[in-house]
Amino acid sequence: MARNTNLRSRRSAAQLEALAGVRREIRSQDSSEHRKYLKDFSQAYRSYESVLDTEQLAAELNKADILLIGDYHALPASQRYAAALMEQRAQPGDRPIVLGVETIFSRDQHIVDEWWRHEIEENELRHRLRFDIDWGYEWTPFYELLLSAREHGEGIYGLDCMPRENLRRIGARDRHAAIKMSEIRQQHPNAVIAALFGESHLAPGHLPRAVQETLPNDRVMTVLQNIDPLYWRAAGEKNDRVEAVKVSEEVFCVFTSTPLEKYENYRLHLSRWGRDGNDPDMAPTFYNLIESLMRFLDIDGYSSHNGTQPKFLVDLLPEIDCGACEDRLIKLLERCQVPSHETVLQQLESRGCVYVPELNSFHARDFQMAYAAEDAARFLHHACRGLPVRKRLKKTKSDDVFFEKVIEHALGYFGSRILYPARSAVSGQRLPASADENTATGAELLGFMLGNSLYDGYVQGRVTRPAIRRLFMTKLNEPGVARALYEELSDKLRPKRKAHGPRDTASNPSA
Repeated sequence: MARNTNLRSRRSAAQLEALAGVRREIRSQDSSEHRKYLKDFSQAYRSYESVLDTEQLAAELNKADILLIGDYHALPASQRYAAALMEQRAQPGDRPIVLGVETIFSRDQHIVDEWWRHEIEENELRHRLRFDIDWGYEWTPFYELLLSAREHGEGIYGLDCMPRENLRRIGARDRHAAIKMSEIRQQHPNAVIAALFGESHLAPGHLPRAVQETLPNDRVMTVLQNIDPLYWRAAGEKNDRVEAVKVSEEVFCVFTSTPLEKYENYRLHLSRWGRDGNDPDMAPTFYNLIESLMRFLDIDGYSSHNGTQPKFLVDLLPEIDCGACEDRLIKLLERCQVPSHETVLQQLESRGCVYVPELNSFHARDFQMAYAAEDAARFLHHACRGLPVRKRLKKTKSDDVFFEKVIEHALGYFGSRILYPARSAVSGQRLPASADENTATGAELLGFMLGNSLYDGYVQGRVTRPAIRRLFMTKLNEPGVARALYEELSDKLRPKRKAHGPRDTASNPSA
């Protein structure tokens, strides 16, 4: 033991000296290490059973059905190890392998699929995933991982959901990822699933437990990377360089970097983020509007069952393009065969933002509260009815299309008034019984008037939140449903005439 201690001290002294200052600087900017979730991880892995060489480690990992790979996001070596593991497992005669990543939200799966099919290039993938804004770590090593997965694997899947910043919901993210892996298993029954997730998710009671409970017949193994206590302990081994250790039957740790390199990379990222001079990111504002409406309607974005709740609405959250480029948007609309290009571009120009349901995407140039809130409500309406609408069957009657748009505009306007009551009310003494013209303008006007009456009815206590929630959830695709709903609401919301009894002249001296 004395020999091991001396070896550890000699190998580690200088690095520990340098590391102390780095850790102090990091703690001054990031104090989250004291949160229980993170402490669960830091206290979980303090020792190991044995040292492994590369061949021994490979033999152990070949027994796994699911590999949970720890990622230190700021360290490129973490992503590059995952890429190497993908290539290592893709040997002739071996099982196929698929990749799941925390870096990509499940809601953005359609973007990944477009890149997988070579329909979009690297730059568009990076932009539409909002990689630099929502993730912020180095793109190159992550993209190398995606390329390795596309070359050697059967598929790439986003596993994460919002909110990333809120540690109180981090357990829900673990459960969400586990269910996503069960869906991957259904699509790839014979494949090994390799999932790259932040290391703190890999404490025994976090993601590993959630995955094992969701997929009890799969053998789940955890591959940690560069865990500090294990690294310092391994520094006392006779081997000049320890490549990997076996922590337990299902847990291993590889060493691809040193603690000093790891934390210096994180410090550099913190420094770069602190000097970010880009324009404000509007995406958190849009997402906050959506989440506010969800709370208002008592909609649980993490519900795993359809019914009174949409299934995993958090996975349907829209793609958001800030600083929208007209040329890029036109190409996107054309590629996805979205009709009414001119209407989309006009709304972007006049309102500063536009929601395109066929793409399930927001495109924004500037923030105008009333329009942003309206589009947030329009998204929620589409999400509650079922997304995407890209493959929706064409209506047999234009009347159905018109009144579906009326209801959409009504709920959009209602939502904007809920979130932004200062929006001007739509003038009009009564709701028309029908539309004069089946045009987009007519549908918008009729919808705004209906939404205005719905808002008044809610404020006056004549319309309840559960009733409004049911409106958001109503399926409008069947013939005649949208028109019938419009007529029903028009009748219920039309101001009732007061019944007049005998005139009371005493109350009016001039009568």
